[in-house]
This record gives sequence, C-alpha cells and structure tokens, in this order.
Amino acid sequence: MFKQIRDDIRSVFDRDPAARSSLEVFFCYPGLHAVWFHRLAHWCWTHALYFLGRLISHLGRFLTGIEIHPGAKIGKRFFIDHGMGVVIGETAEIGDDVTLYHGVTLGGVTWDKVKRHPTLEDKVVIGSGAKVLGPFTVGRGAKIGSNSVVVKEVPPNATVVGIPGKIVMAVEGSKDGRPDLEHGRLPDPSATAIACLFEQLRGLEEKYTTLQHEHEILKKQLVDATSKS
Repeated sequence: MFKQIRDDIRSVFDRDPAARSSLEVFFCYPGLHAVWFHRLAHWCWTHALYFLGRLISHLGRFLTGIEIHPGAKIGKRFFIDHGMGVVIGETAEIGDDVTLYHGVTLGGVTWDKVKRHPTLEDKVVIGSGAKVLGPFTVGRGAKIGSNSVVVKEVPPNATVVGIPGKIVMAVEGSKDGRPDLEHGRLPDPSATAIACLFEQLRGLEEKYTTLQHEHEILKKQLVDATSKS
C-alpha cells in the first residue's frame, strides 16, 4: 500500500511542474485524494459492500469535486490534474499512467446494465472538458484535445479533437516516451474544411471569369459577322 502511495506521489512530480514537495502533494492535491478514496470504495464494491462503497465514493466527491463510481477499474499511477468536475462511470476501465484534466467525463450512452463506459489503455491523456461517451477503447498513448466529444474508438497514439472527435494525428509515439498534448500545435479540422471550401470557391470564380471573357469574345465576333453580312 505504501509503495503504491509513493508511486502516486512520484507520478504527480512527473506530470505537474507546479508540484514543489511531497508534503504539498500529499495534502493539497484533490486528484490524488480522489484516487485514494476510490481505491477504498472499489474494495468495498468488489466485496459486495455496495452501500458502503457508494457512501465512501460520495464522501470523496464532496471533498474533492471528483466523482468516480466505485465500480470503475483504475490502474497504477492514475493522475487527475486539478480535477474539479471529473466524472468517471461505473463500467469505465482505466490503464496505467493515464492523465485526465478537469471537467473530463467518461460517460455512457445507454441505460441498460451492460458495459457502457469507455476503456482507456495505458498512457492516455485527456484534455480539460473532453467527453468520452460509450463502451469503446481509447488506444494506448492516445491524446484527446480539450472540449472534444469522442463517441467512437480511438487507435493507439492518435490525437483526437473536435465535436464529434476526429483523428488529426496518428504517430508511432511521442517525445521522451511520454504522451503530450500541445493544443497550440493541433490542427483544426473545421478550419481545414472551411479552407477547402474557400479554395473551391476561388476555383469556381476563376472558371466563371474565364467563361465570361470567352462569352464576350464570341459576342463580339458574332456582332462583327452580322455587321459584315
């Protein structure tokens, strides 16, 4: 247990440059506290202590602003940065070294009692405000941009942005072996589509100008031929 707590604290230093001391991380990081509450709640849930599990989960939500259903499965070194507003559903599965930012939802799209929440493989990074909805898999090392809405499977090492989410990058890995999410470098699929429309419009304008010029030449030739006759 203590080794796991040390790993959790070390993972904060690896992913948050604002962390200054282990004491600060231990007492002042709600994302870390939410994970610890969840581990206790999940133990109760897996031992059929459902009410106690939900009660501990509710207490963790009250204290941290992060809601993790006790039935969710979470791997090692899971880090929630800032954390406020994060919601993780009952059948969600999260691998090792995953990072979520505030406002993320791992939600479902059905009321049936089936697997209805996403599975995140190792080293996934999800930006603030993103919604991942449905029982599909987000592949290892994938990155999801802020405020994206993802409703279908994401392949490993891909980067997804937009509403609905679209793959804008697909690479073999990332620098330093760790996934990053540099929003300033992400392409905008909507802007790309609009740029394509403008390009087509310019092409149509050029064709119209050419046809108009040819029409004027033919009109002049017709007038000349008529006057000679």
